[in-house]
Amino acid sequence: MNARQIIEKFGGQTALAHALGTRQSTVSYWAKTGAVPVKWQTQVVDAAKAQGIVLTTSDFVVPTVSSLPASMKTTKNNELVPIQPSQLATPRTQGRLDLGIDRAIEVDGVGMGVLTDGTAFLTGRGLARLCGVAHRNIQDISTEFQAPEAFPRVARIREIMQSHGGSSLEQPYIAIQQRSGTFNAYPDSVCIAILEYYAFEATPTRPDAIKNYRLLAGKALRDFIYTQVGYDPNKNVPQTWKNFHDRVSLTYNSVPKGYFGIFKEIADMIVTLGQAGLHIDNTFVPDISVGIAWSKHWDSAKLAETFGERQKYQHNYPDYFPQSESNPQEPWCYPEAALGEFRRWFRESYIGEGKFQKYIEGKVKLNQLPVSFAQLAISAYVKD
Repeated sequence: MNARQIIEKFGGQTALAHALGTRQSTVSYWAKTGAVPVKWQTQVVDAAKAQGIVLTTSDFVVPTVSSLPASMKTTKNNELVPIQPSQLATPRTQGRLDLGIDRAIEVDGVGMGVLTDGTAFLTGRGLARLCGVAHRNIQDISTEFQAPEAFPRVARIREIMQSHGGSSLEQPYIAIQQRSGTFNAYPDSVCIAILEYYAFEATPTRPDAIKNYRLLAGKALRDFIYTQVGYDPNKNVPQTWKNFHDRVSLTYNSVPKGYFGIFKEIADMIVTLGQAGLHIDNTFVPDISVGIAWSKHWDSAKLAETFGERQKYQHNYPDYFPQSESNPQEPWCYPEAALGEFRRWFRESYIGEGKFQKYIEGKVKLNQLPVSFAQLAISAYVKD
């Protein structure tokens, strides 16, 4: 029985990974190679027994030449030996949509930056320059991390990371999905471990790595990156959230007492989309769409007769928004007594009847959102 057949018994890769307490990418690797590594087979059998699935160790396929992991090959004497890293195919990774690059800079050829969660990072080429090695060396290390059996230098790098209090990783970088493609960011904790390896463990050691390790050991690398890009972890608002944050700051107390405004009321939707990976900028102003649709419903349903009259209030956009040219705006605010009706309408009509989806698709047609992000937004918020 090959790996795919075993995975199907558990209901898919995610289900098996959950049962084993490991990442889905680990199980995905088994599906690609066609075999479950020997060191995992007992745990898989135990997990199957716990779920009432019939499976024994004899059901696992014995790796043949055609089903060997990509990092292994056989010699003429039928011995298994590792393929050199440069011969391994570069692994394909799924970029994370929940993270982005807050800011980035290049200093003396070393690319660096900070992610939206505050993680300081170096680029692959930047890390290579810091270590005094070719970029290919860093690429090979990244590939070796994916292998089922640890290569000696990766095993040592993992040991160094753990000695510094770091956790074990399946890959040394964070893949960030951008509109231009996938970008690999190497966290500062990984960079320090690789730098220490090239400074003291590699044969031969690298003089540049020794010099830079002495300068950047511990938190110094993170602090150096923060300083170079102008990032204050205690005060900084991630760039992804800056537009939303600045709008909230200007409108928080602007609605008269006893009334509610559309922007503040749908803030949870904007936060949900931002957490799902949608970049919130000045082209994404859903409260205008919601406000227009709700205003039409207010008039057509004659809700003023039930809840009282609405009124105008002043709303200002941040100076860098193109909409700020006509500040102050004067949108409607509505009696708080109508809040329950608004939330029902928003859930059942605006979301449920497809008005939100139409708004997002309109942004795609105007080239203000890529199709992939539109699909993400719709799937993240339209759950039913």
